[in-house]
Amino acid sequence: MKKSKKKLALMISLGIMDICAIVFLFVMYGPYNKFRTYLVTTSMTTMSHKYIARTFYTEKMINSVLSKNYIKDFDESTDVSKITVNQLEDKETYDSIYEQQILEHKKGEDYKIIEFDGDGYHAYIVAIYDPSKVSLYTLPYFGEYGKTISDIGEEADAKVAMNASGFKDTGTAGGGGMPTGTVIKDGEIVYQGYQTGWPGGLIGFTNDNILMLTKASPADAIAMGMRDAIEFGPFLIVNGEAAKMEGNGGGGVHPRTAIAQRQDGIVLFVVIDGNGSSYNIYDRGGVSYAELIEILLRYKAYNAANLDGGASTSLAVEGKLYNEPCGIGGTGERNLPTAWILK
Repeated sequence: MKKSKKKLALMISLGIMDICAIVFLFVMYGPYNKFRTYLVTTSMTTMSHKYIARTFYTEKMINSVLSKNYIKDFDESTDVSKITVNQLEDKETYDSIYEQQILEHKKGEDYKIIEFDGDGYHAYIVAIYDPSKVSLYTLPYFGEYGKTISDIGEEADAKVAMNASGFKDTGTAGGGGMPTGTVIKDGEIVYQGYQTGWPGGLIGFTNDNILMLTKASPADAIAMGMRDAIEFGPFLIVNGEAAKMEGNGGGGVHPRTAIAQRQDGIVLFVVIDGNGSSYNIYDRGGVSYAELIEILLRYKAYNAANLDGGASTSLAVEGKLYNEPCGIGGTGERNLPTAWILK
């Protein structure tokens, strides 16, 4: 009797294992590719987790997924004539709760932080009312090592600091000293790093304090009045038009950082927490490009660009870390070469 019970238990266990194996194979390799697309686009857009996709799929399968999920590049640059800086209206009624959240603030306030939760993420929108106070903070030792955003915020005596450039490590893992692409500071090219090949271009502010997104060369951008800029992307909104994308846009789901400007000149620092202490890659862990664009449009962003995300996504307020970065270590912060700051 005992033997038959053991045999039955073994058969049930093997049956459950068979069912789990069938379900796993169906999810990973079956005709419905939603999970496969999520896994490939999310892991292949990280620095250190590409192995997850490569564990289960061949390079041919990965490239097939990526070829069907991408964000289309913009051909046009920002039309700076469409932005009116420092002419904010006093309103008694608002078009939406989102408009009220942005415009309703105390006199003399340089910035306001709006926070909200979404499906697997926590968002911080920093509304900055005077774009002339936004600048790019650069380290004096490019190519050596970077600093955390909280350290940069304290060092720069910034009211708000947010990560800017992508980076490539030099020698020491996590050093964060080499920016991706070009860095422009005070109208001068201060660094020209390696090119990523990603969509996007120069993201920065003109001498008239207008956020300009352009594919112009650094020299031409400076001639057009570019004051401070980094090179990254993709561009998400240009002249009020959202980026077009195939599939999920190819960026997967991650913590995100974006910078934007409304037509009234208000600058938006956007930080989306994902797979940090409260979230992880298996529980959504951030937003897709499409979701990020939806958030930006909700707050009337007219021009907006994606900045480095994932473990780079960092926000410091009054010199203190404000969000929950998902990097390794005590605070989860990563060393980075540049930051957008509000002085």
